[in-house]
Amino acid sequence: MTPMLDALIVEFDKAIRAVFAPGRSARPLPGEPLTEGELTDQEKRHVAALMRVNHCGEICAQALYQGQALTTRNAYLRDALRQAAEEEGDHLAWTERRLNELGGRKSLLNPLWYGGALAIGIAAGKLGDDWNLGFLAETERQVEAHLNGHLKRLPEKDRKSWAVITAMKVDEAGHADAAVRLGARELPGAVRQAMRIASRVMTGTAYWV
Repeated sequence: MTPMLDALIVEFDKAIRAVFAPGRSARPLPGEPLTEGELTDQEKRHVAALMRVNHCGEICAQALYQGQALTTRNAYLRDALRQAAEEEGDHLAWTERRLNELGGRKSLLNPLWYGGALAIGIAAGKLGDDWNLGFLAETERQVEAHLNGHLKRLPEKDRKSWAVITAMKVDEAGHADAAVRLGARELPGAVRQAMRIASRVMTGTAYWV
């Protein structure tokens, strides 16, 4: 096989694993030693829906980082993106595990979310490294804000989900800071607003589907 074909197979394998394979994490599940809170059936459904949204966001993160790493010519940036993707892979596994514990399910639209995010990542990468990093930084800032919102919506008794989301939030903030240090360019306001609107569509849909 040619090197290009080999590379395509590797990238396709990444996509299949992210969308369909059980998640695996290098780090332990945050909050694992904690006792499960006594949640009502309605509270379980609500938290499971929030975790489904977060799992969906991590599916998108895998695709975004993959697309951005594919199109950058900067080897250092490519390595940084892949390192961040590995940490996001922990989040993917954590949210899947928490979904299972709550009796929830993944979004039925995960293949669609992955394909759309991959296309966006490729497009961002083609704009150049500074814009690529700017898109990464803004994405992580918006994700951090989104996770803050979820922390406020969790039942007080659900300390396990709180631990998972808090750990994710710390990583997201770190990724945004790293992007800024690497030379991220501030995105125009209209682009940031469009990203927020797209995020609301995805999260609103994934809560139910």
